Amino acid sequence: MVSLGCPKALVDAERILTRLRAEGYGISPDYAGADAVIVNTCGFLDSAKAESLEAIGEALRENGRVIVTGCLGAEPDYITGAHPRVLAVTGPHQYEQVLDAVHAAVPPAPDPFVDLLPASGVRLTPRHYSYLKISEGCNHKCRFCIIPDMRGRLQSRPAHAVIREAEKLVESGVKELLVISQDTSAYGVDIRHAKAHGHRAHITDLARDLGSLGAWVRLHYVYPYPHVRDLIPLMAEGLVLPYLDIPFQHAHPETLKRMARPAAAARTLDEIAAWRRTCPEITLRSTFIVGYPGETEEEFQTLLDWLDEAQLDRVGCFKYENVAGARSNALPDHLPEAVKQARWERFMQKAQAISEARLAAKVGQRLDVIVDEIDEDGVATCRTMADAPEIDGNLFIDEGTEALKVGDIVTVEVDEAGEYDLWGVLPGRA
Repeated sequence: MVSLGCPKALVDAERILTRLRAEGYGISPDYAGADAVIVNTCGFLDSAKAESLEAIGEALRENGRVIVTGCLGAEPDYITGAHPRVLAVTGPHQYEQVLDAVHAAVPPAPDPFVDLLPASGVRLTPRHYSYLKISEGCNHKCRFCIIPDMRGRLQSRPAHAVIREAEKLVESGVKELLVISQDTSAYGVDIRHAKAHGHRAHITDLARDLGSLGAWVRLHYVYPYPHVRDLIPLMAEGLVLPYLDIPFQHAHPETLKRMARPAAAARTLDEIAAWRRTCPEITLRSTFIVGYPGETEEEFQTLLDWLDEAQLDRVGCFKYENVAGARSNALPDHLPEAVKQARWERFMQKAQAISEARLAAKVGQRLDVIVDEIDEDGVATCRTMADAPEIDGNLFIDEGTEALKVGDIVTVEVDEAGEYDLWGVLPGRA
């Protein structure tokens, strides 16, 4: 399995592998040992499509028997036009079709002595953390995004099913649950916040229920609805991590209007201030698009000024690019690549300075960290509550790690800060 794209695609890959493992299929760590290769693609941006086609091409060269699934699978002609030799193409979260393709390529040989499956299923993440997908699809119609076309409208999982999966993960040793969806705030809207088996399908209730399991709970892709403020007291109480991954995308009302997103940047600043009053230790992560069609220098400067005021802890930024099928392609006044690049550099320079200053303020503090890796030199790579895996920074412990194990949660004193990372020492060694 070659899995590209976002954590939601990773969860799809885990579910496919879990089903295949339950049927007795083995999972090979390389091309040479496999009877077939599944490539789980991403199709959100042209650059992601190119990466997916390259991965398919590599799998064909190295193995020759390739099944394609994932978001780019929603455009089968695009894939077969570039790689006509693929065995099958299926779209996102079409698990049954993927299994059918595998059965055709590599017929199963059932064996009750081999068809064993761990209770937690097959995971592609380390044992101590796991992504927990609570819904599929999205009801928004942002002009730059084609995810609703690829993944459909919002489809929330029943709350009791989410909680049961979370319980099994924690029982199997998972220390951190990363809650993901296309729009986490909207969880349960499509099923009218149905309650079953004692659990209600609403993000606030779900967060509270997950917080009772004893693991770290991290919320991703939280759209800034007003009811988000109800989550902040749960963070202040320690039920869920004081961390919000919230996609603002821009700050100027006219740019947001052209994006077909709520144009409420001023009120957003008020909300951020209120969140910090309720939970001063909250970490805010967001993503932004610069160089959107029609973005003027004044609009871009508004974004920089907003960032100065918001003082977000973690920031990602993308240069706008056309995506096949997106309505933003038809907007007037597309910007030259050089302008987009220059604005991206200016934005990242400011975001980096903010990050560096906010991390410097943590020197001398004692923080809880989770250990992700310990290398052969004994250097431990950890994350604080403010750091999601693979997208945020790390905290490194250079010495005294002999007793540590991957997955441990320990207290560390911060003694050094960089632009995005921290360094610390274990108590007693400070």
